[in-house]
Amino acid sequence: MPGPLQGVRVIDLTAVLLGPFATQHLADMGADVIKVEPPEGDLLRASGGSMGRDKSMGPIYMAANRNKRSLCLDLKKPAGCAVLKDLIKGADLFIHNSRPQAIERLGLGYEDLKKINPSIIYAYSLGYARKGPYGHKPAFDDLVQGVSGAASLQSRVDGLPPRFMPSLIADKTTGLHLCIAVLGALYHRKCTGEGQMIEVPMLETLASFWLTEHLFGATWTPERGAMGYDRIINKFRHPFKTATSARCLTPMRTG
Repeated sequence: MPGPLQGVRVIDLTAVLLGPFATQHLADMGADVIKVEPPEGDLLRASGGSMGRDKSMGPIYMAANRNKRSLCLDLKKPAGCAVLKDLIKGADLFIHNSRPQAIERLGLGYEDLKKINPSIIYAYSLGYARKGPYGHKPAFDDLVQGVSGAASLQSRVDGLPPRFMPSLIADKTTGLHLCIAVLGALYHRKCTGEGQMIEVPMLETLASFWLTEHLFGATWTPERGAMGYDRIINKFRHPFKTATSARCLTPMRTG
């Protein structure tokens, strides 16, 4: 059965996890996602070990890139950019998670691509909102966990030093928001015929994610209490062992 995004063509210039996580959801919904990689390949092809004889298929790469077609282009060469622009002429969405300044130097900014495809949806994610004081800086998951306050949440429970969550939570949360924004833009274009540019910054996305519950007493002006949802950061709120817990946590063996 075809997915709801059948017929939507995506030119996917994303890499590592944030962007590929977003475009994988589009691919799962039926979009034709063409993943464009440089000659050296996506960084995650090798990250985490090959886990086998194939040295170019790392575990996270495999987990975040299903249902996509693949294309290798060297965008440092004019011929590579020309091929990419030709693909964009017939695309619905162009998406990347590179620094905007670097993309624009290649002639792949929104204003450039709008000239060859006026209805293109142009979406990208970056570490910090471009108009803000850190808009020119690169970022990755650990940095955003730190600056957004995520790394300090557990320490408010147990009093230990701040530490990172054992998941690429900043990448995945921002990737989901990027996907949601693209779906909204696709619907808008279906109704109006207009394309648009979408920017989804990691810091602002993750800060909003935490502050949904942890803004708490600072929700009002003047403040009615401290920040931090006290029920969740209470040290007595944790899982308890049950009579069947050991049996439930034992992997099932067959054969």
